[in-house]
Amino acid sequence: MANVRELIKEVLKEGFILNLATHDEGGVWVAPVTYVFDDDFNLYWISFPEVRHSKALVIKPEVAGNIVANHKPGVERALQIYGIAEALTGNQPELEEKLHAKNGSQFLSQERRWYKLTPKKIGLTHNEYFGYDRQEVEF
Repeated sequence: MANVRELIKEVLKEGFILNLATHDEGGVWVAPVTYVFDDDFNLYWISFPEVRHSKALVIKPEVAGNIVANHKPGVERALQIYGIAEALTGNQPELEEKLHAKNGSQFLSQERRWYKLTPKKIGLTHNEYFGYDRQEVEF
């Protein structure tokens, strides 16, 4: 039997965009962010503090998101994530290096901040191993 946590890391490595869902007084909002992750399944991204999703998670830190690594029929691999997000303070050189390696971006603007999503639950769709029987891991 495949190790679900290892398969989640595989999808995290292959994925590129986290579709981040937040909620504020205007309702639900989804924003695509390029992410990096650590060995504890935490996800990180940079964003401007004044954009809607950044302001929303300060007020309501519960967020959800999804990452799709493969769209081909029969071999879909995707994650659904629920957790708590927060703004980080200070420079994050290790994260900057990871993000630059992933997409070539530079942390050029001092106005942008790093954010962290600490997962509470990750659902895995991995058709090769489980069909559409989603596997879940709680943290």
